[in-house]
Amino acid sequence: MSGMQVGPYQAFAREFLGFEFENIDLLVTAFTHRSYVNEHRKSVSQHNERLEFLGDAVLELVVTDFLFNNYSEPEGILTSWRASLVRTESIGAAGIKLGYEPLIRMSRGEKQGGERARTQILANAFEALIGAIYLERGYGDAEVFIKKHIASKLDNILNDGSWRDPKSHLQEVMQRKDGVTPRYVVIEEVGPDHDKVFTLGVYSGDRLISQGTGPSKQAAQQEAAKTALLQYEL
Repeated sequence: MSGMQVGPYQAFAREFLGFEFENIDLLVTAFTHRSYVNEHRKSVSQHNERLEFLGDAVLELVVTDFLFNNYSEPEGILTSWRASLVRTESIGAAGIKLGYEPLIRMSRGEKQGGERARTQILANAFEALIGAIYLERGYGDAEVFIKKHIASKLDNILNDGSWRDPKSHLQEVMQRKDGVTPRYVVIEEVGPDHDKVFTLGVYSGDRLISQGTGPSKQAAQQEAAKTALLQYEL
C-alpha cells in the first residue's frame, strides 16, 4: 500500500490508539467490509470478519474480567451488565465517537444502507479493531483500549437503568401496578423487506401505554417497553 493509502489509517492510530501499526495491513483489514472485497477481488483479498471473530472474544474476556474484579454482584446481574456493554448499539456508538466511519472500506451499496446496517458495520469494525490491536500490541493494549471506550460506560448504564431488559422490567411493574401482563400489538410496518421499520404498541388490558419503533418487532417492543416504564415512573 502506498503512503497516501495508509496515511489516514496511521493518523487514526496515532490520535486514538497512541501508536502506529508496524503491520498497517492489520488496521486496514480491520476497516474492510466483506462487500468491498467482493467489488475489488483483483486487488483486495482480506476482509475484517476473522479479526472481528478474534476481537469479539477479547472484548468479552476484558469486560468479564473488569466486572468480576470490581463488583460483587451475583452472576445474573453481571451477565446483564456485560450484555449492555458489548451489545451492537453500545460498541457501534463507541465507533461513532472514535470517528473511523470514513476509513471503513465498503461497497457503494452498503454505504447507502439504513441506520441498522450502519450501526452493525460500525460495531463489527470496532471488534475487528480490537482484534488488530491484540495482534499488533498484545492483550495489555487491547485491554486498555476496551476499558477506555467500553467498560468506562458502565456508570452511565447503571444510572439510566438500560442494563435491565425493558420488557422483563415492564412486566414486573405492570403486574404489580395493574395486575396484568403487557400486550404488544403491531401498529405499522413500513419499508422494503431488507430495511423494514416496525411500530408496536404496548397495552395494559385495552389501554395503550406507549409505542416503540425499530428495525425488528423485538427492537420495537423493547422501545415501547422503555417508554412505558417512563410513564409508570411519572
